Amino acid sequence: MRTSNQFAEATTGVVYIHSSPSAVCPHVEWALSGVLDAPARLTWRPQPAAPGTSRAEVTWVGPVGSAARLTAALQQWPMLRFEVTEDPSQGVDGQRFCFAPGLGLWSGSTSASGDVIVSEHRLRALAAAGPQALAEALDTELGAAWDEELETFRTAGMDGGITTTVPLGSVAVG
Repeated sequence: MRTSNQFAEATTGVVYIHSSPSAVCPHVEWALSGVLDAPARLTWRPQPAAPGTSRAEVTWVGPVGSAARLTAALQQWPMLRFEVTEDPSQGVDGQRFCFAPGLGLWSGSTSASGDVIVSEHRLRALAAAGPQALAEALDTELGAAWDEELETFRTAGMDGGITTTVPLGSVAVG
């Protein structure tokens, strides 16, 4: 009897650099290139929400778990504002990572529609703390502070900018 792997080996995602000081932009590209194992040539545009900074985005294709590696590479620069997503794939939830100065890193699992997933066991534990604590904890679980901080940067950059796709190194899907 032949068995098959029930989990996907490859997935896709997006890196959104919402704001980067201009001097840091080449370093961001080098860091992404190191993780992607391919040149990451981003198209940088001015970020109107933070004069003197730039924004860019790149889609990627690669092994499941790559979003965490991309996030770790970007965390070297605490002045960046960024998000990294990894789409759900067979047998694996998606991931979303958000970083903002002063808030640090937030991460959550995501569904096929992009909604943040909070597990049944986690919800039960939060509910046991009472209604007020539940409301505050849900805001944290859902990344509300990060969404609030990054929303201005997301919408300020909606200028029809170019998105580049960079494949990660060779991926053997069997």
